[in-house]
Amino acid sequence: MSTLFSNIASLVTNTDGEFAQPAFVVEAGKIAWVGELDSAPAADSRVDLEHKTVIPGFVDSHNHLIFAGDRAAEFSARTQGQPYSAGGINYTVEQTRSASNEELRHNAAALVTEGLTSGTTTVEIKSGYGLSVADEVRSLQIAREFTEETTFLGAHVVPAEYKNAPEDYVAMVCGPMLDAVAPHSKWIDVFCDRGAFSPDQTRQILKAGIAKGLLPRLHANQLEPGEGIKVGVELGAASVDHISHFEDSDIAALAKSNTVATFLPGAEFSTRSKYPDARPMFEAGINVAIASDCNPGSSFTTNMPLMIALAVREMFFTPEQALWSATKGGALALCRTDVGYLAIGARADFSILSSNSYLHLAYRPGVNLIEQVWRNGNQVS
Repeated sequence: MSTLFSNIASLVTNTDGEFAQPAFVVEAGKIAWVGELDSAPAADSRVDLEHKTVIPGFVDSHNHLIFAGDRAAEFSARTQGQPYSAGGINYTVEQTRSASNEELRHNAAALVTEGLTSGTTTVEIKSGYGLSVADEVRSLQIAREFTEETTFLGAHVVPAEYKNAPEDYVAMVCGPMLDAVAPHSKWIDVFCDRGAFSPDQTRQILKAGIAKGLLPRLHANQLEPGEGIKVGVELGAASVDHISHFEDSDIAALAKSNTVATFLPGAEFSTRSKYPDARPMFEAGINVAIASDCNPGSSFTTNMPLMIALAVREMFFTPEQALWSATKGGALALCRTDVGYLAIGARADFSILSSNSYLHLAYRPGVNLIEQVWRNGNQVS
């Protein structure tokens, strides 16, 4: 069965195609045709979109959705001047270890659904709140129920029981923990920053994961300048994420690589940290993504339209750059060629906005403009 979508005010394809009267055909869960309405092929059915806007589904490439409890009290303390540090993660580790599989599954399902209703059709999910072999395994098994983009983040922080023996924990992550989680993971990630893991520890862990067949990505330079971005480029990471602090040498390294620079504006919003200026990245021709970083400590939101608005207002993205980064950029950060754009052969993942322009995503912050969400050619919200 094929379906023609027409009467579209604006169609964002993330390709070179622009059309005066855009239309597209979906068949077997994929985009079968895109072009001018008067050239549309015959289809089995037709959907009139009432002069609204169509955008690709958001690709949210950085999330921590397997956890229990929340850290609202920590958030409140930050609003009164307490600085953010990585140490609060251990509180969530305690809560997560105590939770049942069903509790973790229920919470993750609610967050995935929440993201879907605001336009996220592809989501990455990390572990990292178990930090023991058994808890990391079950976290990734649950994550796998919701996405193929699962990331092993055993190197989130050093758990409390290894506080005085961090190298023993690194050895455990690289050994028995990695052996146990590898069948359930596509990616391996490390938090390379103050209070977490050093550049040398990061190299050791990522190299161990690569040797096991996992693909590298990296938390880098969120809390302070450092070597994280360069380590990610050195090891061929698909993406370096957060990158709140970067220097000219980091830009030069990224510009010579295929590594995507992923900004997480929700973290700056939640922690009251200074927003980075993304313009030098674009000027250097670097592929950029934005993601929600949904987690209970530093960005408890799944809302990608909010990320677009923050990126435009605070990080100097143009609206076009922000939407591209939330869709095609996120796909590149996950090494995906089937999502993040709307062209022949792409997965039919898209959203209908209740406006005549994608500009309204940034122009009308906080307003729910996602009227319909389609995934694999089926309306899901």
